[in-house]
Amino acid sequence: MSFSKVVIALGGNALQEAGTPPTAEAQLDVVRKTCERLAEIELSAKGYEAAIVHGNGPQVGRIALSHEMAARSGEDLPAMPFDVCGSMSQGYIGYQIQQCLRDAIRNRNRNIPVVTILTQVVVDESDAAFQNPTKPIGPFYTEEEAKAIEAEKGYVMKEDAGRGWRRFVPSPLPKRIVELDSIKRLWESTVIITAGGGGIPVVENMDGSLTGVAAVIDKDLAAELLAEEMEADYLLILTEVEKVCINYKKPNQKELSNLTVPEAVKYLNEGHFAPGSMLPKVMASIKFARRFPGKKAIITSLDKAAEALEGRAGTVITMA
Repeated sequence: MSFSKVVIALGGNALQEAGTPPTAEAQLDVVRKTCERLAEIELSAKGYEAAIVHGNGPQVGRIALSHEMAARSGEDLPAMPFDVCGSMSQGYIGYQIQQCLRDAIRNRNRNIPVVTILTQVVVDESDAAFQNPTKPIGPFYTEEEAKAIEAEKGYVMKEDAGRGWRRFVPSPLPKRIVELDSIKRLWESTVIITAGGGGIPVVENMDGSLTGVAAVIDKDLAAELLAEEMEADYLLILTEVEKVCINYKKPNQKELSNLTVPEAVKYLNEGHFAPGSMLPKVMASIKFARRFPGKKAIITSLDKAAEALEGRAGTVITMA
């Protein structure tokens, strides 16, 4: 039996539900449900070899905040650098997915290894993103609270889509996955959780060594890079909605089942897709479809993931 390769990008709703406390225990409950859906894909009769890339925006922000609060407590507890906080989020989210997906697969009488790879992703230190932070992380604040934090810490604080104020960090483009060779070695035998949170952002020095930087790489763009490197058959981006829409939340909202790259670019240029939400998903899909004419990028909800791979749900983006 031949297997199709699929790289799955998990949105924030696959890790946390609105209205639930931001605890590891509450997140684990959501991850357990998510992994039941992922197991359906992995064990589909059609057969897929899968890698999973997850986000970490809220989690890495909370980890950084908790370290800062501990450092202010007067105890000998220094705050950790932001790249280290990113690695922590990658580890604990990966651990939860790894555990729950293993159980979901075993409960279906299959024994497929699941492994998390702590993944570094090289970015360009001259990337313009470092001059214009656009990635929201951590909790929401009032404007007054945000201004006080900005004055005290020097953070960039901005209003986030009408939901409140948050810290924003740079979001440079991913250039290279450092652990790609290990991913390739494991691919055919193992479900791989990799490039979590978009990967730990690092810059490559003149001598080939790596140095972590304070940034968050968009997980959809990191998933697309992985899909390119693995020559995947599908890039599957999972989010809160079943289909991409234009005129979203307006009286003339329209769901899109199929999009060509020229159509997607047109809608993108018209401003239909919100930064930090649908925009990076559409951008990643366009890049993948251009790289592999004839292959598919799919954007859909977690609940519709298996159906979308069979062509019965979601928005499919192709070159033409």
